[in-house]
Amino acid sequence: MGAIPYATGNNNGTTFRVWAHLAKQVWVTGTFNNWSSDAHPLFSEGNGYWSVDVPEAQINHLYRYVIQSDYLQGLQWRTDPYCKCVQNNDTSDGTIVLSDFDWTDDRFACPPWNDLVIYELHVASFNRDAAAEGDFGSIIAKLDYLHDLGVNAIEIMPIFGFPGNYSLGYNPAFPFDIESNYGTPAGFKDFIKAAHQKGIAVILDIVLNHFGPDDLDSSLRRLDGWSENDKSGMYFYNDWRSETAFGDRPDFGRGEVRQFLRDNVMMWLEEYRVDGLRFDSTVNIRNVKGRNDDPAADIPEGWSFMQWINNEVDNRAPWKLTIAEDLQENDWITRDTGDGGAGFDSQWDDTFYWKLNNAIVANQDAGRSMFDVRDALLHRFEADFCTRVIYINNHDKCAAINNGFRLSDRIWMGNADNWNVRKRCTLAAAIVLTAPGIPMIFQGDEFLEWGSWDPSSTLDWNKKNQFSGIWNLHHSLFHLRRNWFNNTAGLKGQHINVFHVNDRDKMVAYHRWQNGGPGDDVIVVANFANTSYNSYTIGFPRAGNWYVRFNSDWNGYGYDFGNQPGYDTTAGDAAGGMADDFPFAGNIGIGPYTVLILSQ
Repeated sequence: MGAIPYATGNNNGTTFRVWAHLAKQVWVTGTFNNWSSDAHPLFSEGNGYWSVDVPEAQINHLYRYVIQSDYLQGLQWRTDPYCKCVQNNDTSDGTIVLSDFDWTDDRFACPPWNDLVIYELHVASFNRDAAAEGDFGSIIAKLDYLHDLGVNAIEIMPIFGFPGNYSLGYNPAFPFDIESNYGTPAGFKDFIKAAHQKGIAVILDIVLNHFGPDDLDSSLRRLDGWSENDKSGMYFYNDWRSETAFGDRPDFGRGEVRQFLRDNVMMWLEEYRVDGLRFDSTVNIRNVKGRNDDPAADIPEGWSFMQWINNEVDNRAPWKLTIAEDLQENDWITRDTGDGGAGFDSQWDDTFYWKLNNAIVANQDAGRSMFDVRDALLHRFEADFCTRVIYINNHDKCAAINNGFRLSDRIWMGNADNWNVRKRCTLAAAIVLTAPGIPMIFQGDEFLEWGSWDPSSTLDWNKKNQFSGIWNLHHSLFHLRRNWFNNTAGLKGQHINVFHVNDRDKMVAYHRWQNGGPGDDVIVVANFANTSYNSYTIGFPRAGNWYVRFNSDWNGYGYDFGNQPGYDTTAGDAAGGMADDFPFAGNIGIGPYTVLILSQ
């Protein structure tokens, strides 16, 4: 589908193929025929598809389709729905581009999912200054930085073509196109190849639950002129199922539309070699109202569409990760399709977010529920903890358009650099990076970026030096989470036991492990109160020496942090035979709003 350059012997040109179901005639026009509206007619295949070979059409030529239909007034010029490079949103001319790319030496293997640490970023606002636009090249310039931080996966917000200079990316007009402000198809491949060379996987955020609402008139909306009920035509629902709060909902029950969306998914995974996909708002694929447990508004073909896509990905590239943003506490999203589930590998976990957020942002220590923290740690969708992605910030929570703010401002507006705020932000970061789940941070979290996030803004990279201690803390946590030093393997393990919940003193302790034993068993102790302890007794799963691998109160993480000793300890027989249901106990020291990580 689309514009496919070809070379046969000494001959080359381009094949054009488009779905225009009720068109009477289709032509292709462009720089190769001086924009003639009738020089190159396409031929009907008899099934709604039209195609033609045009020897004159070459790489980098511009093109559009001209469509005649009983449902259109005169001839209508349309952008190719499958176009991979739309020039800009004023003319919407397509560009003929090669799919080929020199992937030499790209032998990248995505890290195991239980080893992933995700960094969510937005192309335009990640690294932009007066000298350089925020584009793929500006991310490449920071790959060494991300690698040094310990990141091994980037989740990149949507890059589909959209109207205007800046956007969150959730208003896609041309789903096969790459936003021209960000770069070209080859530029995106350059970025992926460069990321892979640094050992960093790329997860792309895609939007299939709706298109538009802007700029659809030049392409997808009423492409062949037909519509019903004053709706948007053949790519979309034309009845009550069209209702959304965003743009136009694709018709998930129509074979040609399902194929269109499937082709989009496989293009990113196979042609662009992205390592995973995050599907925006899957609840709006499966339900008209965007609700759970509302069968009257369900879209059964939306559910079967998600199953079909996930089955195809599993059959063709099972190591590639599919993540759903559903946010409805629905275990069936990540359940196997053979059992009736949607088949996603993972989904964003908003239960974790809200319970941890509420415990962190409460004004007084008395308002912090350790039972909520426990429930956040234990929550999961399936047996495998990789079925959830966990976070304390993301683009939605921080976006100005949602009246959102980063965690520091949710704690105390305008006082992000205050000791109390920094201590609680680092407490939250340590919980995210030691809890079961695939951890994710949002761009700038690692150096205490504050305020609301806006796509037209850019990170304040001066804070990297101003809050170097916060950066060092994230660096330490990332490497411990990934078992960099071979003594915290349990943080990648499947098991957790929240064995100590002291809601009076606001203390929680939990045991993480995979197989157990030295280098595997990990104990995490979290103090949610502005109180320090020189000696606090907890249970331990094994006797012997336990070493502090991380203490968030270290003054290397903040010049005014207390450096309360979180000393190595020895676990011995528990007084009375048991402590926290363990036969062994030991004392720890811990500072206020502090996390300790210990292992043997």
